[in-house]
Amino acid sequence: MTRWNTSHIPDQTGRSVVVTGANSGLGYVTARELARCGARVVLACRNEARGGAALDRLRSEVPTAEAEFRPLDLADLSSVRDFAAGLDTFDGDRLDLLINNAGVMALPYRTTADGFEMQFGTNHLGHFALTGLLLPKLLATPGARVVTVSSMLHALSDIDLDDLNSERSYRRWIAYARSKSANLLFTHELSRRLAAAGSQVVAAAAHPGYAATNLQSAGARMEGRTTAERAIAVGNRLIAQSPDGGALGTLCAATAPHMRPDSFVGPRSGLRGAPAPSFRAPWTKRDATGEQLWTASEEFTGVRFDFSLAAAA
Repeated sequence: MTRWNTSHIPDQTGRSVVVTGANSGLGYVTARELARCGARVVLACRNEARGGAALDRLRSEVPTAEAEFRPLDLADLSSVRDFAAGLDTFDGDRLDLLINNAGVMALPYRTTADGFEMQFGTNHLGHFALTGLLLPKLLATPGARVVTVSSMLHALSDIDLDDLNSERSYRRWIAYARSKSANLLFTHELSRRLAAAGSQVVAAAAHPGYAATNLQSAGARMEGRTTAERAIAVGNRLIAQSPDGGALGTLCAATAPHMRPDSFVGPRSGLRGAPAPSFRAPWTKRDATGEQLWTASEEFTGVRFDFSLAAAA
């Protein structure tokens, strides 16, 4: 994967893709580049106006694109279920790529529509439910992959199985790190269960390093912390790489031939640059913790993964 870039993306003609949070930043770049290479792409976004604007922009940049917008609010499990049910009209039973990209970062404490802490609920539970609901399509599609976008900041904290929703205490950056550790535990456990079922679906993870998007400043803006917002803007300008650079890890994990299950791909330097295998904290590969998180996630979302369909694939 040395110096991997978008020129290495194989032809995606005939492949069907869902990208969450595709209205801006990393998600938009991911959707655009996959569409440029021939994939049929769904931009799954919470805000209809922004999703529609992103679709118009994508079609202007890639006139040959097969792309559409569909509403998806990962902070509302009823929206997740509606999106998954509605996807039956998208390419039949086929789904080649599910890119779990959308997320929130370092917000003031708040909860999802279903009462879960917002970062854990959006970044992990929403994508857990979405993946489970779309699993039949993935299992039915040869060569399918699930790529979940985590963060190098996962290393700040392990999850707390006794306080998954931060009800005892809340620190915005620790909560974010825990949600990103949950992304990696989910990828590890999903890979393990797919292999046990005899499925060839690949579950992998990626991170963007430090990419300049609007994600970092959302929390500061919501609280009116103008000094923090300005500091973030300076960091984005002087240190961060562009969204195009940040999306390379996701695109590599999604399309590079022979990607190994449970891989974690990000910039070689950690912050920026070409994608390569990335550092991963030891706790994100603990089977027992992954199983416990999985069980809790099933209980929270009411979504059960049916791996028995792998035998028929």
